[in-house]
Amino acid sequence: MPGKVIKVKRHEKLGFLERLYVPMIAQALVTVSRHFFRNMWGFITGNRTTFVVQYPEQRVDYPDAFRGMPVLVQLDNGQPRCVACGLCEFACPTDCISIVPGQLEGAGIERYPEAFDIDMSRCMFCGLCEEACPEEAIVMSREVEISGFDRASLYFDKEQLLVPEHLLKRRLDFLRSEYNRPRGAR
Repeated sequence: MPGKVIKVKRHEKLGFLERLYVPMIAQALVTVSRHFFRNMWGFITGNRTTFVVQYPEQRVDYPDAFRGMPVLVQLDNGQPRCVACGLCEFACPTDCISIVPGQLEGAGIERYPEAFDIDMSRCMFCGLCEEACPEEAIVMSREVEISGFDRASLYFDKEQLLVPEHLLKRRLDFLRSEYNRPRGAR
């Protein structure tokens, strides 16, 4: 015999107060009041046990796996690490990335992005572009505070997306440890 049989009361008669949800409202008020006074006591005594950040002055240190706005990794010579392969553009589920590839003169088959644009109003910070990139050229930064007064201000071009490699070191080290890549390999 499998376990205990539970009979469900489908047509239970509720009293007047239960139909008004008075017991549930009272229980919710007790819970809210308990949290309010506990937090107020911690604020008064200075012994805070809750996690509170005074936002504009203090910032949260996000974990290494945090995914913010996608950015391009800038090499020491100022050029992007991107070779315009188009894999990030293909992997993006919202089609917010657009790349115009160009050929470098005298380098044979070397390519670079003439234009690399991301529409941040459509981006959902999924990180699929980062996973698809074989060159570690596009990574998810820690920047999440993106705002604008119109849609055109949320359209980022290549120059706005370039971030020096040393500022993305923490994210790049995390990616290399996740994929078991050696430190110098791309």
